[in-house]
Amino acid sequence: MFSQFHDRGVGFHLSRREMLKQFGAGFGSLALTALLAEEAAAAAPADPLAPKSPQFTGRAKRVIMLFMFGGPSHVDSFDPKPVLTRESGKPLPFDAPRVLSFPERHGNLVGSPFRFKQHGQSGIWISDLFPHLAGHADELCVINSMHCSNSRHGGAVLEWHTGTDTFVRPSMGSWLTYGLGTENQNLPGYLTICQALSQGGANNYSSAFLPAVYQGTPLGHGGLSAKDAKIPFIENENNPRALQRLELDMLQKLGRRQLNGIGSEREPELEARIASFELAFRMQAEAPQVQDLSNETGATRQRYGLDDKATADFGRQCLLARRFSERGVRFVQCNSNGWDHHSSLKSGMTAMCRSIDRPIAALLSDLKSRGLLDETLVIWGGEFGRTPTAENANGRDHNPHGFTMWMAGGGVKAGLAYGRTDDYGYYAVQDKVHFHDLHATILHLLGFDHMKLTYQYAGRNFRLTDVAGEVVHDIIA
Repeated sequence: MFSQFHDRGVGFHLSRREMLKQFGAGFGSLALTALLAEEAAAAAPADPLAPKSPQFTGRAKRVIMLFMFGGPSHVDSFDPKPVLTRESGKPLPFDAPRVLSFPERHGNLVGSPFRFKQHGQSGIWISDLFPHLAGHADELCVINSMHCSNSRHGGAVLEWHTGTDTFVRPSMGSWLTYGLGTENQNLPGYLTICQALSQGGANNYSSAFLPAVYQGTPLGHGGLSAKDAKIPFIENENNPRALQRLELDMLQKLGRRQLNGIGSEREPELEARIASFELAFRMQAEAPQVQDLSNETGATRQRYGLDDKATADFGRQCLLARRFSERGVRFVQCNSNGWDHHSSLKSGMTAMCRSIDRPIAALLSDLKSRGLLDETLVIWGGEFGRTPTAENANGRDHNPHGFTMWMAGGGVKAGLAYGRTDDYGYYAVQDKVHFHDLHATILHLLGFDHMKLTYQYAGRNFRLTDVAGEVVHDIIA
């Protein structure tokens, strides 16, 4: 028996056996397509930014990152080196790293021009550059044994933000928002304030191959004053909200029709665009209120240094970080740009530390008084430290081999100085902590196994720590 098919009037014949043989794969494909479509629909969250449970109960719920772009000198801030001071002016007694940024400009050892004292019951060493922060010594977990893989700003900045210095990967804030969602559906899950446009630029807060809804939302950029930094494109003075709602509903309808026509194929760009329109509409009401500091008391504004030209910019960033954090934003980054002191170290460090000292102390006090510090992880640091040898006679070069970062709140041990660099502050030599290790620890504090918070892309599972990283349990309370 035969079945007859016609193609534009031309007849051809196949037996039923031959027909099933030729077209069986097609029938199976149809069934598989339907099954995958059902699974995709079941797996896709209704709102990708909805709050999610971590893998286990974490100590922290949110992060405030205080990023010092340029690389602050650890031997002038939190890592005193009396041997370096005593031998200032002498040659480095061991070989310098083979790769230096500007080897032709390197000189002899140079001791710190600043004095160090122990503070608090813990006796944490802090230089006289931070008189206000010194009052919070017993809340700090100071890691003096940090190291990373790149001596250049661009690579090291990317390495801190994304876990790699050579590829475009999702940023830490994007990973946290992907894992936890946000606690406020009217605000982004991840904000960065006045972040530098150079040395990685938008890649430092990009979601890369994660869905675009998890990328950071910039408030201004590094060349803009914090008072002028606003969430872009959320205000529409030409159309009333009712009309915008109608327009958005039409866009939603068209977008959903497009997605339904796709079937089982994902189109993350379109899905993210639909979600971004909705979020932008909701933000019009709440975001301007959060950024309006007029309802803060005079005492609060003074504590953050908004009345002082030297501290007003970073003070505003820190106050905004507190306001966004307490309203459920999962990750907020404040950025201080200008720590690359290849020359004029003393005057440069003095000015930069003054600009952040009072605001950071106010932020820690504010979080603590509001009961937020225990569940908010505050992180301070830059992309690397500086050399103990002089550059240009009165500066310091880049040093990724040993430097300092500190954390507070969020489940870390308070009043702890962890790890050590050598007697000159060049290399981390005891309890070394790589960026991968600190990333793993941060994820652990938020309730995630860094090896299991993954996303499949291009045939493999990616994670923030790539193929490395160990949780530093000794700094966890």
